[in-house]
Amino acid sequence: MIEQTDLASRFTLSGTSMTVNRMGYGAMQLAGPGVFGPPRDVEGAIAVLREAVESGVNHIDTSDYYGPHVTNQIIKQALHPYPKGLVIVTKLGARRGADASWIPALSRQELIDSTHDNLKNLGLDALDVVNLRVGGFTEPSEGSIEEPLTVLAELKREGLIRHIGLSNVTPKQLTEAQTNTEIVCVQNFYNVAHRKDDAFIDDLASQGIAYVPFFPLGGFTPLQSSELDTAAASIGVTAMQLALAWLLQRSLNVLLIPGTSSLLHLRENFQASQLRIPAEVLTNLNSIGTQGKEF
Repeated sequence: MIEQTDLASRFTLSGTSMTVNRMGYGAMQLAGPGVFGPPRDVEGAIAVLREAVESGVNHIDTSDYYGPHVTNQIIKQALHPYPKGLVIVTKLGARRGADASWIPALSRQELIDSTHDNLKNLGLDALDVVNLRVGGFTEPSEGSIEEPLTVLAELKREGLIRHIGLSNVTPKQLTEAQTNTEIVCVQNFYNVAHRKDDAFIDDLASQGIAYVPFFPLGGFTPLQSSELDTAAASIGVTAMQLALAWLLQRSLNVLLIPGTSSLLHLRENFQASQLRIPAEVLTNLNSIGTQGKEF
């Protein structure tokens, strides 16, 4: 179901009673450099979270491996007890090494331990949505995800997880997952220049499943192409604002989770939800993804 709001529109996650504003917030950048350790300014991070929620955000994306533990602890410090209707989405499937490396963590015990870490550090009795993170750093890799998904389905039956999503997966893996449990969202790498999931987004939309694009470390840095910069300048907005607005106009099942530790950038991101891209500019942006060029 779609309805207009101040933050673009709202989307009800398939099979749930949870309705979220399509402009959400990604908490990854609240941790220290490289998403490791504490931030330089904890009070600043708390201020960003509180303003995000006060501005209408009711969908926060996080993970206990951000930091690790740091981001979830800051969310709890800033927002607990949580306002009614706030949906916190977390991810399982990785852990951090002492050297800040990203290590797959998909064994049964690792998934169980990660679930309890998220619950403890967020101060929750149950996690609203848990995304199973598989594949490579930015690209999915084919292969069965039945084993880790079965663990999450068990945790769901135990009441520790309310709903399950997938991150960094292929359409085939989604189909496999749906034979095991209902999937409410897919989180994959996607933007105006990286368009491999175009058909996937349309298929998910037909099923009422949310699609949440994520971006590699550095946000939209790979998108700083002359085409995007020129288009943004032509209508007096930043490249990030235009890229976010393009995603919102791409499909009504697209939910955004731009992250920042800056109040200024937070406000700029929210302004993108009010931007309507002129037809000529939209045509030029669409051509970036059809020319075989990726940035």
